[in-house]
Amino acid sequence: MNPNRFLFILASFLVVTLGLHAAEKKDRTPWRQLPLTKDGKVDPGWAHTGWGGFVPDNGTIRTDCDPRGLGLLFYKKERFGNCQIRVVFKTKDTNSNSGVYVRIADGILKQAGQHGPTFERDANGKITAESMEKAKAAADREEGAWCAVHQGFEVQIAGGGDSYHRTGAIYSLAPATGGSAKPGEWQTMIITLDGTKIFVDLDGQRITTFDSTSTDVPARKAWHEPKREHKRPESGYIGLQNHDPGDMVWFSEVSVRPLPKSGAATGSQARVSVPPGHIRGGRSI
Repeated sequence: MNPNRFLFILASFLVVTLGLHAAEKKDRTPWRQLPLTKDGKVDPGWAHTGWGGFVPDNGTIRTDCDPRGLGLLFYKKERFGNCQIRVVFKTKDTNSNSGVYVRIADGILKQAGQHGPTFERDANGKITAESMEKAKAAADREEGAWCAVHQGFEVQIAGGGDSYHRTGAIYSLAPATGGSAKPGEWQTMIITLDGTKIFVDLDGQRITTFDSTSTDVPARKAWHEPKREHKRPESGYIGLQNHDPGDMVWFSEVSVRPLPKSGAATGSQARVSVPPGHIRGGRSI
């Protein structure tokens, strides 16, 4: 090949590549971080429903679970429609139970400060049969944190379950194809809301794709799984779940940004924000 022609082709390739890279960078709107703490407490922009709660912990917030039942911390100041949500989290154990809720309906606002169903336990910590039945009935009435279960979508954090109940899955509705919670390590989950579709990326890898209009959804198998008949709004609230005693999960960041113009299906690049005083990989707490 003529050396001049080769140089011309190479120069053209570089111009196109650099132009696409510049357009991609321009397409990426900066993330807006939601405040997690203020004056040593959970920021007042968040409200809690159900039992337990969250506590500040060295620049992060951490689940503070209660044996009487699960709870939900939700950002009450704003509803989110089509957007991307970035959540940086760390679990104590693989199966430390928590989740990120999206598209929660307005009904959650009325549940702020409400406890909902109560589990009573015997001397060994086992839930009594009588309180379990009462809790099931109250959950069916969508009281407390159960409002979000049935009027929102949960992106699971706990690992160890099957594909519909493990890290990154839309709990019991859409499977995660890979990835899992890594105890002691900060991980980044990016949840993309695009019309009726939800995409989940874990540490830079697309692992879940869900369309709420799909008819290919498994039947509800347990009372604690979300009801299928509810239509969730395309603009709703964000929530973080606290579950059972011992389920310790930390959150160092919850950020949002508009959808990239290039489209959700192309995936997302994850930037991990490690809180001050922490070492990535879980070597210090």
